[in-house]
Amino acid sequence: MSILERILKTVVLDEAIITEKVALSKTAFKIRLQSDSIKNISFIPGAFLRLGIGIGKEELSMNDKIRSYSIWNINSSSGYLDLAIATHSGGIGSKWAIECQEGDAVYYKLKKGNFIADATADSYLLIGDLSALSHLYVINRAVGADKQIASILYNIPKNEFFPDIDGNYPFEVQELLQVSTEEIIAKIKDIAPTLKGYQMVYIAGDSRVCIAAHSFFKNELGWNPKQIKTKPFWNPDKKGLE
Repeated sequence: MSILERILKTVVLDEAIITEKVALSKTAFKIRLQSDSIKNISFIPGAFLRLGIGIGKEELSMNDKIRSYSIWNINSSSGYLDLAIATHSGGIGSKWAIECQEGDAVYYKLKKGNFIADATADSYLLIGDLSALSHLYVINRAVGADKQIASILYNIPKNEFFPDIDGNYPFEVQELLQVSTEEIIAKIKDIAPTLKGYQMVYIAGDSRVCIAAHSFFKNELGWNPKQIKTKPFWNPDKKGLE
């Protein structure tokens, strides 16, 4: 283990133990982390973890040692949080999610980021793929049950789709099984006029979709950038923290 990794493990990152691992669907797992340090987290819906999944593995580059995962659920009083990790990409993080076991130690750091819940709008459109599903569930719960919420979920086969933490399916499964920005833009054109009052959109997942949809809302629909929340969860041409 390098000096930098020792510093990360002992100074920068907090330690937690995997206490539960459950298959959510064909390609997704719920992984529960338990730690007294989680009791001290002041959680903002939409926050995420930097997870040091590759610390101590000399064969991995530093970019591959750290992965980011949304906090799907948290119980601060009991000191645990849940992650929902999709494994369809086949990358380093997917391999870790498949191979990790209950009892394993992991090292993490809480990050707030900017892709957090904003409850000031009257209506919302949530756009994302499997990698963003748990995050969109959090946003859906956090903005309030009295809001108008529509969704566009793409590239999620029905056998990979999983419910929210309470077992409910608040989003409709749509037959967009390819990453087609043209089809997604067409769906946006259908849904956007139905959104009432002050509108907001959350766009997550494939970076290509994030770029195309953000451009459409800003340049074609004339939305203010403050109404457009964008978070590319992955890029087909990059990996890790590149």
